[in-house]
Amino acid sequence: MKTYFVDAFTNQKFKGNPAAVLMPETDLDAETMQNIATEIGFSESAFIRQLEGNTYNIRFFSPKTEIPLCGHATLASSKIVFDNTPFETIKFINRDQVVLNIEKERHQIKMRFPVYDIEEIEVPQAVIDALGISELVNKRYSPVNKIILVEIESASQLANLKPDYASLINSYSGINGVLVTAASDSELFDFHYRYFWPWSGTNEDPVTGGVQTFLTKYWALKLNKTKLTAFQSSLRTGMMRTELLQDSVLILGEAVTVFEGKFIV
Repeated sequence: MKTYFVDAFTNQKFKGNPAAVLMPETDLDAETMQNIATEIGFSESAFIRQLEGNTYNIRFFSPKTEIPLCGHATLASSKIVFDNTPFETIKFINRDQVVLNIEKERHQIKMRFPVYDIEEIEVPQAVIDALGISELVNKRYSPVNKIILVEIESASQLANLKPDYASLINSYSGINGVLVTAASDSELFDFHYRYFWPWSGTNEDPVTGGVQTFLTKYWALKLNKTKLTAFQSSLRTGMMRTELLQDSVLILGEAVTVFEGKFIV
């Protein structure tokens, strides 16, 4: 099947978050897709099949499990479809029948994602200790994403976090990951964040778009603004612009294709 490697949420090769985009000509079972994603080893591999016209089915797999929704792999898939078809808009339908509307916007790609509410949660001290955090500003939980959100005081502290992943994965169960965020210390961005998910993927995701389904609303309410610029302070780094609408969030980013080939099944 045709296979592409795409660095998402960046305009530079070897930055952002790499995703594999695979285009099978026939239906693949979940076990085969999982084996392929594990073999490739990226934080996400997307499998897309054209249904009709500009509408595609999309499924996402980490090296460990299938993920319902992934921002950077959607961006990577959009990049490949736009580069290889005359379409100016795309509709992706995920495994839960959520429709993702995508469109070109000059050199960027605009993705419309759903918005999810967050709720209060008690976070065990073992989680905080494993993350290497001394003091919290806030903590919340996204039940749809099964992700804990932790806000800390400074972006520099966030960038310097060195979690103990063995302790982290044993500190809590039943979640997909922990997102740590802080207000930006730069005029270029509104907030910074990092995403740790040894429960369901790799130790740290380089750049994470799917968390904007709740993170954009969180910061929009705190900062009293609907258009935001986010920076993910992982080793590879990445950035995106987001906009909170009444019933959805817009995520805008760039992507760079770095490999094209065929995967043999």
